Amino acid sequence: MDFAYSEKVNELRARMIDFMERYVYPNERIYHEQIAASGIPFHHAEIVDELKAKARAEGLWNLFLPDNEYGAGLTNLEYAPLAEITGRVHWAPEVFNCSAPDTGNMEILAQFGTPDQKRDWLRPLLDGEIRSAFAMTEPEVASSDATNIQLTIRREGDEYVLDGHKWWISGAMRPRCKILIVMGKTDPDGPTYRQQSMILVPLDTPGVTVLRNLPVFGFIDQEGHAEVAFDNVRVPASNLVASEGDGLLISQARLGPGRIHHCMRAIGAAERALELMCRRAASRVTFGQPVSERSNVQDWIAESRIEIDMARLLTLKAAWLMDTVGNKHARTEIAAIKVAAPNVALKVIDRAIQVHGGGGVSDDFPLATMYAHLRTLRLADGPDEVHKRSIARRELRRVATPEPVAD
Repeated sequence: MDFAYSEKVNELRARMIDFMERYVYPNERIYHEQIAASGIPFHHAEIVDELKAKARAEGLWNLFLPDNEYGAGLTNLEYAPLAEITGRVHWAPEVFNCSAPDTGNMEILAQFGTPDQKRDWLRPLLDGEIRSAFAMTEPEVASSDATNIQLTIRREGDEYVLDGHKWWISGAMRPRCKILIVMGKTDPDGPTYRQQSMILVPLDTPGVTVLRNLPVFGFIDQEGHAEVAFDNVRVPASNLVASEGDGLLISQARLGPGRIHHCMRAIGAAERALELMCRRAASRVTFGQPVSERSNVQDWIAESRIEIDMARLLTLKAAWLMDTVGNKHARTEIAAIKVAAPNVALKVIDRAIQVHGGGGVSDDFPLATMYAHLRTLRLADGPDEVHKRSIARRELRRVATPEPVAD
């Protein structure tokens, strides 16, 4: 395995690091001030559009898409260290048009969309003109098992009719969110893994009602997490993504790269938290000594460095396997990073909060916001327990059917 960054990746990394230092870090406070001044928690901060124009002009745009037609043509392994850089500031991915859930939705449309779907929805997303959301999770069922989904998608002539209830639809509160990709059942009585389909639903379609925003730990996320009702929602049959029954297949294609992105952004957040912890520890004095001289703080710093590097290497291994043998054969590693990276990031951020004292849980530092976002990642795209179950079952099968030993 060779995880060395290529010359192309190192050049992109240098440019992104420089861009973050010139434009993103200096504008973190302005971003929050603009949202606060608007009086709307989901306001699109004007500074983001300014920086998006600069990023696009510098060629730092749509880097996540491996398709040369639409993106930068980078492999999963090549994009991973770039995702890490953007993860250092929660809103930075949007500056480069590399933010979830748009990334996953663009991947779906690029891979499975019809020419009309690409024209109407993929192109505006690629240009950063609109935002999107992905509607799968439901309040009435345990949606960690996608076969539990109850929203129905019923064919009537040249239309599909949707009825159901979704929540935690991240991004749906944003004013620029125009399109939902909705997962539901087109054949509730069919084979278990062929019941589900995906369909495009414009957010302003009659019958789509945003019921409320869901806060996280009492925090109103600027992206917004919506609870949405679908009541006799009618969309053209041409809005179906791929074919009836392809929902789970599409979701697996979407989640593989998405987990690399999530995990590397988590590692970026952890790296920044470690830097903040070290600076705070060096600048504060307690009982006659810098906090950095305390053995327990030194332990936290050392453990953080070890854990971050382990999580990064595991994630790069998963990305490398996806590129070389495909997502199916990288399932164990993809599941493993989804457990490891958020948990490592949470440990590091928690230590940094402790070193910052009261400041750590305030808005004066990004740590509290980081923690809230990273804690939700242990649930998003499948909770830890689902991924651990998947890993354990594969390990148990290896014992049940041991590999033959040569004589």
